[in-house]
Amino acid sequence: MSGHQLLTVEDHRDLRIRTDRAVELGDGVMSCVTMPYEFRQVQDEYPILFRLNQERDSFTALALFGFQNGENLFLRDGRWDARYVPLAQDIQPFLIGGSAGDTATKQVHVDMDSPRIGGEEGVRAFDPDGRPTPFLDAVAEKLGALDEGYRASAGFFDALRRHDLLEPLTLEITLADHSTNRLVGFHVIDEDRLRSLDGGAVAELHADGHLMPIFMALASLSNIGALVARKNRDSGHG
Repeated sequence: MSGHQLLTVEDHRDLRIRTDRAVELGDGVMSCVTMPYEFRQVQDEYPILFRLNQERDSFTALALFGFQNGENLFLRDGRWDARYVPLAQDIQPFLIGGSAGDTATKQVHVDMDSPRIGGEEGVRAFDPDGRPTPFLDAVAEKLGALDEGYRASAGFFDALRRHDLLEPLTLEITLADHSTNRLVGFHVIDEDRLRSLDGGAVAELHADGHLMPIFMALASLSNIGALVARKNRDSGHG
């Protein structure tokens, strides 16, 4: 078996998933997609940045883990050194079947090419009697939340563009060893523009549930300093 497959007890009764954290298990990533509804949890640990997909002319939000491709500064001794892992990273190797706009009942799929497929190692998806384990039940709940968050996020990004609330970010970071990392190609909330909105626009954002994630994204930028500290520590200068 290979590739994305519908998860069934008939085909995957003995499936085990590795839940430790390592580069070789797919955790060596600089960022992952995050949804506005989880910004409150994400902002407690990670900077939240926005990236424009030029082909689709649409924005996505990203939780930042490092400053260069393949760098995840939250990996520590086989674990993720943070209290919260963004759902898009946490649910791997599982995914929701069906198109993003499909409102029909969604199904749990599994990527059998993922390095998290454990063979004889890891947590079982089904118990010996073929029932979903608590681990799989938790995964299904997270997948449902992620899918719902994805479908609800379109209105949030539309509001950001309608009110011109995103501005390009160019950030040059000097580390303790005097090397520099430069972040380009991202956007952040334009705080000055947000302050200049009239009362009607602010009321609209609040009524539509967009004001809180906007504030959470702004608050998250204070984590850039903490990320620099992690980088310095990993480089032996922390």
